[in-house]
Amino acid sequence: MKFFSTLSAVFITLTSYSQDMLYARHLIDTLASPAFWGRGYTKQGMAKAADFIEAEFRKAGLHGFSEKFQQPFTYPVNTFPGKMMLSIDGKQMIPGIDFIVSPESRGLKASGKLIQQDSIRFFDRKNKIEVILRNKLTWSVLNETSPYTRIELDRRKVSKHPSRLAVDIENKFIPKFNATNVCGYVKGTTHADSLLVITAHYDHLGGMGADTYFPGANDNASGVALLIELAKYYAKNPIQYSIAFVAFGGEEAGLRGSAYFVQHPLFPIEKIRFLTNLDLTGTGDDGIAVVNAQVFKREFAMFSEINQSQKLFTQVKARGKAANSDHYWFTELGVPSFFIYAMGGIQAYHDVNDKAETLPLTEFQDLFKAIVSFHSMLQD
Repeated sequence: MKFFSTLSAVFITLTSYSQDMLYARHLIDTLASPAFWGRGYTKQGMAKAADFIEAEFRKAGLHGFSEKFQQPFTYPVNTFPGKMMLSIDGKQMIPGIDFIVSPESRGLKASGKLIQQDSIRFFDRKNKIEVILRNKLTWSVLNETSPYTRIELDRRKVSKHPSRLAVDIENKFIPKFNATNVCGYVKGTTHADSLLVITAHYDHLGGMGADTYFPGANDNASGVALLIELAKYYAKNPIQYSIAFVAFGGEEAGLRGSAYFVQHPLFPIEKIRFLTNLDLTGTGDDGIAVVNAQVFKREFAMFSEINQSQKLFTQVKARGKAANSDHYWFTELGVPSFFIYAMGGIQAYHDVNDKAETLPLTEFQDLFKAIVSFHSMLQD
């Protein structure tokens, strides 16, 4: 009976969901657009994204745990809101393409001579500048500042022995950056006090200077789009359990939003039947990976049965416990949880090339089907 009830749920999903891929594209296009400026720390990017997700939750028909659907919190962060200029041996470098500034760096305006340390490191010790040659440029977010300025260069864009530089970089350290988690729910039909939880972080890296931003289409506009699509589906098709939908802020800065949430929960943590965290869901050429599969073996066996019966993914890689996304703090409290991400396809990650127009969404619909089926099996 369990198997056939699962198939019925998936059949309903297939007939009602296929037309929503255009809407998923719209969500990703919007969240990765310049208007949201990388959903980060300058130009109100993260706040605009939170308001957009709240509006989508309301449109879908979700209930809020608070009047605004948003749970505020703060944390420190180093930001780069203004000037971002670098020249090497007289050649102007393009931010995000030719160079990045390490996220803990201080701002400064200076020029000087570079002394070679080794094959990839060069120093201007007078101005406390370090230059590193890299094969690939990836950025991140940090919660502190350094007395140095560290610059990473695409080694293909400069000579093997750069000798002089000029910089004009602005940074602004914010001790208490204002962020929010965006939270809503669908009430269960018969077991409303028990919850299934679906999560995805909506923040990304933001901007590096006034003219360069990191779109974050795969990481993690894709996961947020899937979260919103599932919210729309369950608002129209409620199940026995209540389902909570949480879009976390501050993940890129050290899982800040989820850490705050487990310390200040909007619903009893012990009432969570299962949590599914979605991050990097925009590809899938090589299948998907499930973090915590080796921890919650019974649930992973159920998930694998779904994949085998419906032939959804080329591979479902079983991983162990890892502190690599927002599921982690819940796992630490004993909550059964998976972190699911897609593998293969485009290699853009934490760079300016993670754009909506290049995102294939190879397994997006199959992930939707698998999660709906999984929830159906958890009820039986």
